[in-house]
Amino acid sequence: MKKTLFLILFPFFINSISAQNDFKDQVNKTLDTWHKAAANADYNNYFDALSDDAIFIGTDATENWNKVAFETFAKPYFDKGKAWSFTPIERHIYFNEDKTIAWFDELLDTRMKICRGSGVLVLINHNWKIKHYVLSMTIPNDSTDEVVKIKSPIEEKLITTLKNKKE
Repeated sequence: MKKTLFLILFPFFINSISAQNDFKDQVNKTLDTWHKAAANADYNNYFDALSDDAIFIGTDATENWNKVAFETFAKPYFDKGKAWSFTPIERHIYFNEDKTIAWFDELLDTRMKICRGSGVLVLINHNWKIKHYVLSMTIPNDSTDEVVKIKSPIEEKLITTLKNKKE
């Protein structure tokens, strides 16, 4: 009886694993193509990978852009023939139950050394689109105090400005 049940359920199990891998492959391809488009200054393909309501959060505390604002910021870089080059060195991908939303985190090799990207993709008309992306620089724990000293004069002013804006 157990063997029969196993033989009946095994194909469903294999299909489930295969489908999960297909979704991961699709998300990986979307992200890899997106990063490659930036490295090749392919403006159209880079921004086509973003949903219309996408948000991009950069490494600077002031970099929180909707798609239109990010396009405006990035266009001069793309026009010069090279935007930026982020090469994934590690990536983890997760899905909601019906595989219409994916979220991920990745470590990237960049001119800033290792950065972390994280974000959310949504399935729109059978295509994965990046809806939210956050880029951050990693800081080794042993170097935190040094980095805080460097950024404090700039960010103290920004903290004051942002707090005053809230009031």
